[in-house]
Amino acid sequence: MDRRRFISAVLSTLILSRQTRLLAADKRPEFAVTGGTGYLSHPVFLQYHIDPDHPESPERIEYINSAVDESGLLERLVAFDIKPEPDDWLTTVHSSEHIASIRNNSPQAHHVAKAGVGAVLAAVDQVAGNKVNNAFCATRPPGHHALNTGREEGFCYYNNIAIAARYAQQQYGLRRILIIDWDYHHGNATEAMFYTDPSILYFSTHNQFAYPGTGSPAKRGSGRGLGYNINVHLPCGTDDRKIIEIFNTVLLPAADQFKPDMVLISAGFDSRKDDLLGCFNISDAGFIRLTKIVMQIAEQHCAGRLVSMLEGGYNLSGNAQAVVAHLSTLLEG
Repeated sequence: MDRRRFISAVLSTLILSRQTRLLAADKRPEFAVTGGTGYLSHPVFLQYHIDPDHPESPERIEYINSAVDESGLLERLVAFDIKPEPDDWLTTVHSSEHIASIRNNSPQAHHVAKAGVGAVLAAVDQVAGNKVNNAFCATRPPGHHALNTGREEGFCYYNNIAIAARYAQQQYGLRRILIIDWDYHHGNATEAMFYTDPSILYFSTHNQFAYPGTGSPAKRGSGRGLGYNINVHLPCGTDDRKIIEIFNTVLLPAADQFKPDMVLISAGFDSRKDDLLGCFNISDAGFIRLTKIVMQIAEQHCAGRLVSMLEGGYNLSGNAQAVVAHLSTLLEG
C-alpha cells in the first residue's frame, strides 16, 4: 500500500470512528448535534475499480480525504455514518431488473454503489432532521448517468441524487426538490427520471456535445413537468464569469418561482479547469461563488436545507482542491 492510500485509509477509519461515536451520542437527545456542516467519507469508497487504468478510481477519495485533512476542515465538520440497508429506496427510481442485474453481474460495484445511496440518504436524514445545516458526501462511483439498463452507464450504477430526492419527499414530506447539477456532463438519467414531474426542478449546466450527448436546452420537460427541466449548454472554455452569470440569471429566478423545500447538488468537479474529461475553465473561486448562490437559494426558501454529493472530477488533485473550496463555503457561508 503506497503512502497516500495508507493515509487515506487511516483518515477514513478515523472519520468512521467519529461517525460511530456520533451515532451513539445521537441516541440521547441531550447530545444531539445541531448546526454545522455534515461530512461523510468511508473506507468502502476505497473499494472497487472498473479497471486499473480507469479515471473513476479509489484515488479520487484518497486525494479528497488527504486534502480535507490538510486544510484543517476535518475537525470542524460533523461526521455521520452511512444509512444501513437502503435497498428499499433503490426501487423508488430503479427497476428490480436493473438492481438484480447489477447485483449479480457486478457484485462489488453493487456493494460500493449501494453504500453511496446509503450515504446520501443519511445526509438527508441529518439535514431534514435539523442536525446539521448542510452536508457533503464524498462518495463514489457517481450516479447521475444511472438509467435502468441493468449495467453501468457513464461510470454510474445507481442514481444517488434521484433516490435522495424521492427519499426526502416520501420520508420527510418535502414536496418540492431542486436538483442542481454543475457536472461537465449532462445528468441524463436524472433528467429522464423526473421529466414529467413538477415536484422536481432539475437545473443542469453542461457541455451537451460531450458524453452522453444529451442535455439540449430544448428539452424542458413534458406533460405536467413542462418547464421543470432546465438544461444550459456551455461551450469548451467556459469560465467563472460565464457560469456564474447563468446561475444568477437563469437558476435564481427559476428557484424563486419554484420555492424548493430542499436543495440537492450533483457536485461534479470535472467542470473544473484542467480536468481529464472536461474542457471548462472553472476555478476553485468559481465553485465558491456557485456554492454561495446555491446556499442563498436554500436559505431563502428552505431554512438552508442543502445536501451535496460528489459526481465527476478526474484530475485527482484538482478535484480534491475543488471539494475543499466547496466544503469550506458550506461550512462558513
